[in-house]
This record gives sequence, C-alpha cells and structure tokens, in this order.
Amino acid sequence: MEVRELKSLEDMLPHLEVLKELYPNLDEESYSRMLQDMLPHNYAQIGIFIENTCVAISGYWLGTKLWCGPYLELDNVIVCEKARGTGAGKLIQHYLEEKAKNLNCTIMTLDAYTTNFKAHRFYYNQGYAPKGFHFIKILYEEGLT
Repeated sequence: MEVRELKSLEDMLPHLEVLKELYPNLDEESYSRMLQDMLPHNYAQIGIFIENTCVAISGYWLGTKLWCGPYLELDNVIVCEKARGTGAGKLIQHYLEEKAKNLNCTIMTLDAYTTNFKAHRFYYNQGYAPKGFHFIKILYEEGLT
C-alpha cells in the first residue's frame, strides 16, 4: 500500500468513486465546488493506493483553536468495502498522526456518527476518546449530502 498526498483539485477529483461509498449521491460538479471552497482553508486529503488504485481516502484540516492550539482534524475517513481489513485505516491513522506531530499539533480530532459503532471501536483502538459533544443545528436540510 502506498500513501499519496492529495493537495489540489486535480489530485482529488479522480477519486470521487471512493467518496461515493459514503456519499452515493455526490456528483462531480458538487464535489468540485465544495473542494474549491475548502482548499483555501487548510484542507487536504491523503489517499491509500494498491497497485495505482485508490482504495481509501481521508480528508484533513489543519487549524488552531484557543482551547488546544494547533490541531489536525480528520474528515471523512473512507475505506472502500473491498479494502476493509487490509490495514488501510490504520495506515491513514499512522500517516496523519506523524504529520500532526511534525506540524507540532497538540491533538488530532474527528467526528463519528453516534450510531457508527464500528468506527467508535476502531478509533478507541487507535487511542481516541470522546472529549465532548459536537452539537449541530440544521438550517437547510436539503443542503445536506
């Protein structure tokens, strides 16, 4: 397995099919538009490739908050069904943890849906623990993917 940094629109768009495992209705036009909004705000992705085929993707954000200082936030960690159990998820975690350390981040964060128990178990095993609640208020339901 090979990890590749995906830092530009041109790097990210060809791997839309991986994102469709989580967001089946995501189309290229919407994905492109969202990436164009996100990229200027410290967003990037890594891809895990087996024989030149992308089998997993994780977006990540770099930022700073008053309560923790510099941090790296994982966003939409997706491992294709056919690649689950190959270690791709652990490779994503290890790679981004090293990146966060090299950037002097104090913490790594992520959100996981309250009903995604498999993800909870995986993240606990990777050393994550809940710190609080991530509250949301839906203002425009039709805009959710």
